[in-house]
Amino acid sequence: MNVKAVLKAAIGTIALATSLGAHAEWPERPITLVVPWPPGGGVDAAARVAGPMLAKQLGQQVVVVNRPGATGSIGAESVAKAEPDGYTLLWSSLTSHAIYASLYERSTPFDLEKSFTPVSVFGSIPFVIVVNPGVKANSVQELVALAKARPGALTFASSGNGSVQHLAGEMFKRAAGVDLLHVPYKGIAPSLLDLVGGQVNMSIESLAATLPHIRNQKLRALAVASPERISLLPDVPTAAEAGLKGYDVSAKLFALAPAGTPASVIDKLDRAFKQVFSDKAVQEPLLAQSIITRYASPAESAKLIHDELATFKTVIREANIRPE
Repeated sequence: MNVKAVLKAAIGTIALATSLGAHAEWPERPITLVVPWPPGGGVDAAARVAGPMLAKQLGQQVVVVNRPGATGSIGAESVAKAEPDGYTLLWSSLTSHAIYASLYERSTPFDLEKSFTPVSVFGSIPFVIVVNPGVKANSVQELVALAKARPGALTFASSGNGSVQHLAGEMFKRAAGVDLLHVPYKGIAPSLLDLVGGQVNMSIESLAATLPHIRNQKLRALAVASPERISLLPDVPTAAEAGLKGYDVSAKLFALAPAGTPASVIDKLDRAFKQVFSDKAVQEPLLAQSIITRYASPAESAKLIHDELATFKTVIREANIRPE
């Protein structure tokens, strides 16, 4: 074989290798889940539990990276600007981002519906209507009657102006047709401290935050703000059963890819998420942390994201809520 033939064969081999590499099966390297919150919360816990199972399904390592700041916007923006190749995903709270985007619509550095491609809304942390035991109401009906008898006298606590607890309270006021006084705090811990202590009357707060106090009888649960009863509080009725039709408040969890991620990659992620969140090895440890898992396809997730944004934009506008 002469030199030209050797060179031609070598070039052909390189071209073939390059072509195969360009069309290699995704994923070829580790996948990063960006959690835009500090370690230790429910979103982070879900990533730590589901990450190894996703890795098993996808055949690649799944790495969890915490990138907190600006109410989740720093980490979310980094994913929105990442290469749309499926190797960087946002793993976060839909509810928090939907509220932030609704309150700070002009300054949010990304658009939840345009900057990302949905992978799945894979779980939720239900919210519970709770009262201090000193409040003379053992049901939602009795609480509503008490509020109507004393307009503006009953107080509800939240973790701050514009928080999900605040919006949940405003939604309760509309659903029940009552007037309540909002008492904002700087965080969940101080709001619960005063609620347990009787300085405020009620709150609509996450199951994760309230369950220990409910079990210790320091708070009374009147209803869960979800379509179905939850196994951790089997005797507590849903809001609909208690007379509040359509009242549904939860902290929804989701995963997003950057906009433009190939459909073939989204399809593989979709199949992996369906397997992972149908597995009791994932469902049970997350339920122990008050996270109820579910599977939603990318198309279903897109609708859930749209509806969540629409709901909170309406509540914020009608309640005339302004960012602090």
